[in-house]
Amino acid sequence: MPDIGSIITFGIASIALLLIPGPAVIYILNRSVSDGREVGLAAVAGLELGNFMHVIAASAGLSAVLATSATAFNTVKWLGAGYLVFVGVRTLLTRPAAVSGDSTSVSLKRSFTQGVVVNTLNPKVALFFLSYLPQFIDADKGAAWSQALVLGTTFVIIGCCTDGMYALTASALRTKLLTGRTLPIVQRYVAGTVFVALGVMAATTSPASSK
Repeated sequence: MPDIGSIITFGIASIALLLIPGPAVIYILNRSVSDGREVGLAAVAGLELGNFMHVIAASAGLSAVLATSATAFNTVKWLGAGYLVFVGVRTLLTRPAAVSGDSTSVSLKRSFTQGVVVNTLNPKVALFFLSYLPQFIDADKGAAWSQALVLGTTFVIIGCCTDGMYALTASALRTKLLTGRTLPIVQRYVAGTVFVALGVMAATTSPASSK
């Protein structure tokens, strides 16, 4: 198990990385503004579960496979990209239903599931753990897999806090948006464009990229 100093150092670095907006943050903002606090938090839960999948993979050494096998990397990349583009196009072609302050266009389950997919099928996340975690693994501190598990779990816990902050802040803006005509545009065109953009970002990821 890594020592407290390593965990604290890793935690501070993780906070800095997690606060930088990326695909996960974009997804959280989209869901929170479009559908409110509960849906936004469901997205956060899904994203963190997706992150934890990569923690498990990194602990088992599977991230190295994505980095060294072009076939494995491209399979993950195109699965993720294809799904995101599909959701985006479907959103762009669907007229959003009229909403009130208590209604949402996306269910909690769907928001959670999409969040899991966004991060589980994001090869950048796997490559992040591959390139970042090893810097904090000390062979003298025990099994590498247990250290990776502890550090990765620390990352996920911090991610819950930072991503949750984004969700709560963004959802607070929804009430104002409901008073005008902005929300339907966000739900359809902004949301659809965001998903397509995330798909393009996933498709252009290369093994040399970082999160």
